Parts: sequence; structure tokens; C-alpha cells
Amino acid sequence: MSETTKGRQGWRAFVRSDGFVSVLAVVLSLIVGGILIAVTNKDAQASAAYFFAQPGDFFRDAWNAASGAYAAMFRSAIFNYEGATATEMFNPLSETLTQATPLITASLGVAIAFRAGLFNIGAQGQVIIGAAVAGFVGFRLHLPAPLHILLVVLAAALGGAAWGGLAGWLKAKTGAHEVITTIMLNYVATYLLAFVLLTPLMQRTGSSDPVSEVIDPTAVFPQLIPGTTLRVHLGFVIAILATVFTWWLLSRSKLGYRLRAVGANPEAARTAGISVAACTVIAMALSGAMAGLAGASQVSGTEMFVAEGIAATIGFDAITVALLARSKPLWVFLAALLFGAFRAGGVGMQTDTGTPVDIVLVVQSLIVLFIAAPALTRTIFGIRDRKKAAKAPKAPKSAPPAPPAETPAAQAATVEGGAA
Repeated sequence: MSETTKGRQGWRAFVRSDGFVSVLAVVLSLIVGGILIAVTNKDAQASAAYFFAQPGDFFRDAWNAASGAYAAMFRSAIFNYEGATATEMFNPLSETLTQATPLITASLGVAIAFRAGLFNIGAQGQVIIGAAVAGFVGFRLHLPAPLHILLVVLAAALGGAAWGGLAGWLKAKTGAHEVITTIMLNYVATYLLAFVLLTPLMQRTGSSDPVSEVIDPTAVFPQLIPGTTLRVHLGFVIAILATVFTWWLLSRSKLGYRLRAVGANPEAARTAGISVAACTVIAMALSGAMAGLAGASQVSGTEMFVAEGIAATIGFDAITVALLARSKPLWVFLAALLFGAFRAGGVGMQTDTGTPVDIVLVVQSLIVLFIAAPALTRTIFGIRDRKKAAKAPKAPKSAPPAPPAETPAAQAATVEGGAA
């Protein structure tokens, strides 16, 4: 086989891969989002009134609206080429990394559960518990900076692991479905935090608002670039280490092999001697620990205290990111960066161009839609599904040609000759 043929086959395999389809889903979502931006733009709406007289005006205004909005998003999320200083230029990238940091670890946790065949809807509650425990350690203990930060991170991970492990234990021991238990534990975590924030255990002294004390300076994650206004902090390094650990766990460790085996076929794994119950508890505990790290990033990285909205929508966005990345750690990291860019760029897009920030939510929702329906994405771009192509029956080999049928006159001659 020639190198050219191998290259073509490799390219076809890449185009038909699930990862490339995910990229196309993002591109398609941005295209649809651009169309929505153009439709809602006032200038485009005005030129649409005389579309048939001068169609060029409408297309020009529509293009300017969509391209201007996405350019503003780029300047607010990646690189501000209009900035006067290096800090102003790279501040958007810093904001993207800051926004993506808790989302990376929470999404890794959801991905671990997915690979073990568990649908963890409780990342939101696990982030809340991790943040609450991290905040408590942050303002109750008074320790040197390295030790204090380490204890905050460990406490957040243990808090999230306990909350996630509880759902895993309920499934393993009672058969309770993890979707139901994790959803209910989200509510429990939300209202438990609201209650605790109004008790002397966590409520700020002299305040009637449901907020905690401010954590000690020794518990704050240091900036990666000190002396600047760039907010990216140590939590991003922790997120990178968590990504590497998750990749090693799922791809190189014996425990990861057991978790993947249980996720692929629990009955076969049980027959092979793997404890499905133990793997269920461990997977949910690891998933919760990763989500708990997101809570630590929220408290020690950006907020510095615990409030009712400390988790924002991180836990629910993590499900979207894990689905987009198909539960692969490296793709989770990249998908979380993409969603962090959406968060950081959406505000700038609205401020600079007046485009509703809800368009970003629409784009994110469309990404989920096209990821959940890969056949639709492949059809739109004319890509053949490699799995279906592999299962399709092969055409039978051509049979030898049948002898030509004899005419009636020839048949009669043959009969007469045999009789003679």
C-alpha cells in the first residue's frame, strides 16, 4: 500500500471519528448562533424590509452583526488586539482560564462516572459541598500558606467524594438509581448550605446576610503571574494535574480498567470477578472528589468566601462538557476551555455590540443538541458513519456469467440430432 493511499485512509478515518464530529457540532452551532445574531440585529431587521429591492444591504448588515459579535467575543475571551498594554491584551485569556478552571475538574468528575456507566447529575451538589468544606477550613484554621492551601484542597476533595460516594453507596446497596439520588442530593446540598450560612458555624460576624467569613490570606490560591491584574491562579495548575491524573486513571491503571469494564458490561465484569458494587462506590467518590476541587477553586481562587450561589451552574455545565468531550480527559480539558471562553466572551459581546448574552446559552444548547444527535451532524456535512460502514454487508463477489439461453430453433435442432 502506497503512502498516498495510507494518508487518504487516515484522513477518512479522522473525518469519520467522533472527535471530528464534535468539532463540527461546535462549528455548526456557531453558524446557527451567527444566524440568530443577524436575525435579532436592528440594522438587519431594517434592511430586511426592502430585501427584494436591495438584498445586498441585508446580507451586509447580517454579516456585520454576526462577525462583529464574534469579534467582540474573541477580544473578550482570547486576545484583545485593541489593548494598549500586554496586560490588557492577555487579560481576556486569563479570564477564560479562570472561568474554565472549576469547570475542568467538575467535568472530569462527570466523565469518570460516565466511563463507569454511571450518570452523575449531582456534580452541582458535590461542588457546593466541596466549596462549603473548603471555605470552613479556609477561615477556621490559621496555618502557613502552603499547608493551609493543601488542607483546603484536600478538604474540598474529601467533601465532594463523601457526597458523591453516598449516591454510589445507595446504588450499590439498595439499587437506587444514581440519577434520582444525585438530583435529590443536589437539593439537599443547596438547602443545607443555605441553612448553615445562617448559623454561627459559618455566618459572617455582624452580618445578617447568608455569607461566610472571608478566608485567610494563607488559604488563597496565588496568582500564576503575580503583580498583575491577571486573575488566573493556582487552581488552573491543579486542573491540569487533575486532567493528567484522570487520563492515567482511566487509561493506564488497573482500577481504571475495572471501572471501564463495569461501564461497558456490568454482567461480564461480574463474571470476570470484578466487584461491581465496589467500582460503583469508588467511581462516584472519585467523581465527587473532582467536583469538590471545583468548589475549592471557587472559594480560594475567585470568591474568597462562601455564599449561596458559590457553585453558579458549574455542576450542570460539567455534564454538557463531558458529553461534548465524550468523557475523554484531554477533550474534557479542551471543551471546558471552550465553555470558559463562551462565559468570558459573552459579557464582552453584549457590552460592545449589544448582542444578548443569551445567544451564548443558545450556542451551548445547540452544541449539546448536535452532540446528542451525531447522525444529524454527519448528515448535514455529508459524512458517512464509519461504524455503520463497517457493519454494512459487503457486496457478494461477482458470479461467473451464465451461459446464453438457447433459442427454440436451436433446442429443436439439438433434439433432432440426439434422436438421429
